[in-house]
Amino acid sequence: MSVYADKKVLITGGLGFIGSNLARALVDRGAQVTLVDSLIPLYGGHPFNVEDIADRVRVNVCDVRDPFAFEYLIRGQDYLFNLAGQTSHMDSMHDPRTDLDINASAQLSILEACRRINRDVKIVFASTRQIYGKPDYLPVDEKHPIRPVDVNGINKLAGEWYHILYNNVYGIRACALRLTNTYGPRMRVKDARQTFLGIWVRRLLEGQTIQVFGDGKQLRDFNYVDDCVDAMLVAGASDQANGRIYNLGSEEVINLHDLAQRMTGLGRGGQFELVPFPAERKAIDIGDYYSDFSLIRSELGWAPTRDLDQGLHATVEYFSRHLQHYI
Repeated sequence: MSVYADKKVLITGGLGFIGSNLARALVDRGAQVTLVDSLIPLYGGHPFNVEDIADRVRVNVCDVRDPFAFEYLIRGQDYLFNLAGQTSHMDSMHDPRTDLDINASAQLSILEACRRINRDVKIVFASTRQIYGKPDYLPVDEKHPIRPVDVNGINKLAGEWYHILYNNVYGIRACALRLTNTYGPRMRVKDARQTFLGIWVRRLLEGQTIQVFGDGKQLRDFNYVDDCVDAMLVAGASDQANGRIYNLGSEEVINLHDLAQRMTGLGRGGQFELVPFPAERKAIDIGDYYSDFSLIRSELGWAPTRDLDQGLHATVEYFSRHLQHYI
């Protein structure tokens, strides 16, 4: 990854979960990193996420919905990792207009700024497996029909396709990664707005009961954040990725009952219970889901290397030391 040495890199959502872990990987590779984050409390950005690299990054607190600020920020950048977004499925249903503004309209403004100011920038966009909706078959590949079950999925799809359109029409090199259940150190654990696994970790460490909705048989795959970061770095470094959309995923598939059982067996005590699905969550639940990531493996050589047990241990260990900063 020496391609990033001395390069100027902009990360939107840079004080958030994935953005801060990506920033750490980039500064270790010699990049000049600027982090953009609104620090809106609902969205997960946290200064503590970059405390150990604060002297090696530049932080700009602004909202991606501000097109004038972004025109300034994008000047001279070699890479843009566009991770800023509203991630809560429930919030998207309660406040669809804000979700539209952040996940769709702001993405168009970002790309317009690139078109006017910096057409040479390479962009990696963080999309989501949520756009597929309820799977027709498993594992889900990139050819699967797209039927979002919530407002968030629709708006993330629009943001994703804007990036591909600007690649195809204006030659602004861009690709999209459809993330699936990313977890690890620095994820949001205050609530379930970012990932249900976050609130599970908090409950485990606070001695509360983990709640598993439904019968617990829902299948999922997970990516430890370091694997997600590796995929972003590989996609950013490869022009073969331009105009492409890739699933991330794992060959390790587990149901939620067994996942909760595994977490409570990490030596921290704790217990879990099955509880009925809240009606509003059940309405947008996608059932079983796991990805076919063979396309990115064959074209870019990426595959996850951290197994679930390793990732869970590292995550719980991190938050056992730093939980007070995140709640």
